[in-house]
Amino acid sequence: MKTLHVQIGEGSYPIHIGAGLHGRLPELLREIGWRRERRLMLVTDDQVGPLYGEDVKRVLTDHGFHTSCLTVLAGESSKKLSLLEEMVGDCIEAGLDRSGAILALGGGVVGDLAGFLAASYMRGIPFIQLPTTLLAHDSSVGGKVGVNHPLGKNMIGAFHQPSMVVFDVETLSTLPEREVASGYAEVVKHALIRDEAFVRWLEERVDSLRRLEPDSVSEAIWKGCAVKKEVVSRDEKESGLRAILNYGHTIGHALEAAAGYGVLTHGEAVAIGMVGEAMLAEEMGLCPPVSERTAHLLSAFGLPTRLTMGITDEELLERMRRDKKAKHGRLTFVLPRDIGCVDIIHGVEEPVIRQALNRLRGGGKG
Repeated sequence: MKTLHVQIGEGSYPIHIGAGLHGRLPELLREIGWRRERRLMLVTDDQVGPLYGEDVKRVLTDHGFHTSCLTVLAGESSKKLSLLEEMVGDCIEAGLDRSGAILALGGGVVGDLAGFLAASYMRGIPFIQLPTTLLAHDSSVGGKVGVNHPLGKNMIGAFHQPSMVVFDVETLSTLPEREVASGYAEVVKHALIRDEAFVRWLEERVDSLRRLEPDSVSEAIWKGCAVKKEVVSRDEKESGLRAILNYGHTIGHALEAAAGYGVLTHGEAVAIGMVGEAMLAEEMGLCPPVSERTAHLLSAFGLPTRLTMGITDEELLERMRRDKKAKHGRLTFVLPRDIGCVDIIHGVEEPVIRQALNRLRGGGKG
């Protein structure tokens, strides 16, 4: 088991990464001071639940933890306020009080939804992230929780740090190939924004990572979490540095929303977004050519790197104008200065964005 500690203000929480960790949950809960009297609500989805939900609930129950279970439909469509209201009712009926806690067992959607439930239920109760996807190595760390609005992704939410993150890498073996690829988009992102040596490490180990060899995968997750830990420890609420974690997300979130949530996976949208934003940086003269290397690495993991959907520039720009980083109608992007180094650029003009989108569709350099 590898362990990182995230320091947020005066508090901290552990991130545990390794195989077979679900079986050690009672021990890990005791290590952070959780007693068996604390009522737990395990939140999962209808895909993860049948695979791991009963086992997690059983190991907790066998060690004296009173554990209820709540299952939602898998997919981005579950991140909505109407479902959150139903979940609050389920928690009330289960007898969850202010000393209770939420366990989020699943991918990013479950983590975001269950985390927001924890942040808002009785004005906030503790929760633990139990990610079961590669993609969730990113979303489970840092305390961003929330749901979508039809006009924008994650427009309703909060910062609510978990009490612990437990990443059992054995759960990755049951992921569909598309979800594995999607998860590697965020791993690549962490390397591209902060660590060129990590980029080289990924380029050298694509085959073993795609085969989900446990040692390589655990190391990749640890390296990715280490980048995120360093960033969020310095900027919990995205007042500055933390915004670099949004590399690829301004275009990516616009793509997700314009295509309709669920058409593209989050990782697929972010992969296309990172290539597009690398092209945008090149168009603006901010960096040497980096988009080709970026696209090559993402493509090696089975991710899309071009915009092939019939979505217009205006549809994407309209979504970007609603981006949480936009201020006074001026668009903000996280753009590369080089491989392993990005910067936050305010006031990017729309004509140059259109040039980059043209290249992203396969057009020539603007």
